[in-house]
Amino acid sequence: MIDKRGIIRYVDIHDIDEQPDNEVLFEILEEMEPAAASRYKSASRSSQPEQPPEPQADVVMYCTPWCPDCKRARGYFKEHRIEYVEVDITRDRTAAARVRGWNNGFEQTPTFKIKGNVLSEFNISRLESLLGGKR
Repeated sequence: MIDKRGIIRYVDIHDIDEQPDNEVLFEILEEMEPAAASRYKSASRSSQPEQPPEPQADVVMYCTPWCPDCKRARGYFKEHRIEYVEVDITRDRTAAARVRGWNNGFEQTPTFKIKGNVLSEFNISRLESLLGGKR
């Protein structure tokens, strides 16, 4: 993160699959620019009056647009004509909190909820097992 004067104030180097939690970034922002952080908090409170419910589908994929395994999973589902609901956790922070709850605090993607079971990786054999051998 770079402050208004152009000084680098925060750097986080991580693997592409390990996106930093937005809440950590907002804490850093609050330290750097308290007024900007308070504007964000006010806006987020007023723009999120009701939390979206968890999708009701046999296959739900919690993902991010940039995740390589999410892209592979989309291709797998398309190739095998498997219907699924996709939830972008960068846009749905309630879904991101669900994913963190299932993954020891990490926003690991893709995370699947298949017929009530959580799978925290794109593992084809486990995926097929949870789908009941569906190919």
